[in-house]
Amino acid sequence: MERKPSLWARIGEAVSSLTRAEGLAGIFERTPPERSVAFTIAIIALGAKLSKADGQVTRDEVSAFRAIFQIPPGEEANAARVFDMARTDVAGFDAYAHKIAAMFGRGDPMLKDLLEGLFAIAMADGEYHENEDAFLSEVAAIFGIDDVNFRSVRAAFVPGAPLDPWSVLELAPGTDLQTAKARWRTLVRDAHPDRAIARGLPPEAVKLAEERVVALNAAWAEIESSAKRAAL
Repeated sequence: MERKPSLWARIGEAVSSLTRAEGLAGIFERTPPERSVAFTIAIIALGAKLSKADGQVTRDEVSAFRAIFQIPPGEEANAARVFDMARTDVAGFDAYAHKIAAMFGRGDPMLKDLLEGLFAIAMADGEYHENEDAFLSEVAAIFGIDDVNFRSVRAAFVPGAPLDPWSVLELAPGTDLQTAKARWRTLVRDAHPDRAIARGLPPEAVKLAEERVVALNAAWAEIESSAKRAAL
């Protein structure tokens, strides 16, 4: 049986089909046939813009993507090529964000997955800076992700960020417990790795979905515990 090319090999082929003059932005002008490939190229492109590193791609930079993707041995070169092209392209990060939003459609659930991936990259060095927050806030706005959802994702990925469980569940503070529980169940169901893969998230990136479920469960546990204490 013929072996199917890996995700990273397919990304490498997509990049190889472009001329250097066309740049990585050319990929977004012709939507890749697979959403998983589109997602991965998009996150590497924006992740490169988010990175402060200069010069050639280093192992440390590629390792940042290991916080999101399982990159098999021998596939680092394909990830590095896309990363390097994104960093040398003249387009600003906002131009990439607009092209990606147009590719998937503003408000598409994949764009929230992508934002979560960018937060994971921002936290790869263990720190979260003001300029990273400004970068991600603008990307979220371009993607059509409102402030409540943005704060929800930030709370899930940034240790020490204001952990408002209501924001994590995307609810107004004080929402009745029955509604909150129903919302928690819906969000957990939607964040399940199988659901995430079904909408195009690469299997290599299921760690994002798993982290989202952990954050949702923690938020619901805090809300339920607070309600029980208030009832005593």
